[in-house]
Amino acid sequence: MTAQTLPKTAAAPAPLTFFERYLTLWVFLCIVAGIVVGQLFPGPIQAIGRMEYAQVNLPVGLLIWVMIIPMLLKVDFGALGQVKDHWRGIGVTLFINWAVKPFSMALLAWIFIRHVFAPYLPADQLDSYVAGLILLAAAPCTAMVFVWSRLTGGDPMFTLGQVALNDAIMVFAFAPIVALLLGLSAITVPWDTLLTSVLMYIVIPVILAQWWRRRLLARGTAAFDAALARIGPWSVAALLATLVLLFGFQGKAILEQPLVIAMLAVPILVQVFFNSSLAYWLNRRVGEKHNVACPSALIGASNFFELAVAAAISLFGFESGAALATVVGVLIEVPVMLLVVRVVNASKTWYERGGAAA
Repeated sequence: MTAQTLPKTAAAPAPLTFFERYLTLWVFLCIVAGIVVGQLFPGPIQAIGRMEYAQVNLPVGLLIWVMIIPMLLKVDFGALGQVKDHWRGIGVTLFINWAVKPFSMALLAWIFIRHVFAPYLPADQLDSYVAGLILLAAAPCTAMVFVWSRLTGGDPMFTLGQVALNDAIMVFAFAPIVALLLGLSAITVPWDTLLTSVLMYIVIPVILAQWWRRRLLARGTAAFDAALARIGPWSVAALLATLVLLFGFQGKAILEQPLVIAMLAVPILVQVFFNSSLAYWLNRRVGEKHNVACPSALIGASNFFELAVAAAISLFGFESGAALATVVGVLIEVPVMLLVVRVVNASKTWYERGGAAA
């Protein structure tokens, strides 16, 4: 999912908030609410779906900005100077995020969606499900990573620098990786829509967030922290509103095939456990400290699901299997990442026997 990057002078972020801890519950309730609203009020839901300009749904586009900009406001690109202090952990995380995770997800999608579960899924949505899973894995998390790092006692400056570096890379790498993997999966790549999505949901929000960040920091760290506390709930509220709309469109398909969510969850779970384990093991092999290996594993495994949802809706539409696949990532994000946190914390003794210092 995305990272909470604070200015260097700010205190370390608190553990999970009430909304963050129970995000899976809120997502489930939004699924139910969206399905009910979609069945009871199909006319208004369809009217919202038609509010498009250049293949961008305007209400959802606004919600995505409200969701993403407060998160990007926390990203400190000045922390890029810190990456040289943890070059081994940075190298492992970059390798997992950009050379392993998108490609492993494409492989898992091919195995599970096109083969294992294909007889039980609607044939006309198979390509769309694969595309959604690829979108989910193509960008590393930038919103919750600092929380996961905090829960593992991770080095905050490593996490700060890694997130800033990933965000900078994402501006240039997201579209080519998505286009490559969609092409390899024999899915038509709408380049104009893909580039529009990158502009709308990465480039412009990053510019606006950094401008706003500088304005707030000019007033002092206390004012900056107070502003983050005020606007933080906007992201969660916008995410939940987007999910209600999305499931308003998806309701009929879900009611007809309720197990589709469970089948889509399988490749997501496998890729999280595979990539977090690989990152953790590689950090141990190269002799990185445990408090760097933990956030490295968590960053390597988590996804920028807000961007994935936005891109899926722009590229394939509200009612697409791609949009549904990305939302399944939202549904399981918190419980599965908390499980990874427990594993890396419990295995600290084993890790340090490999020769890395605490």
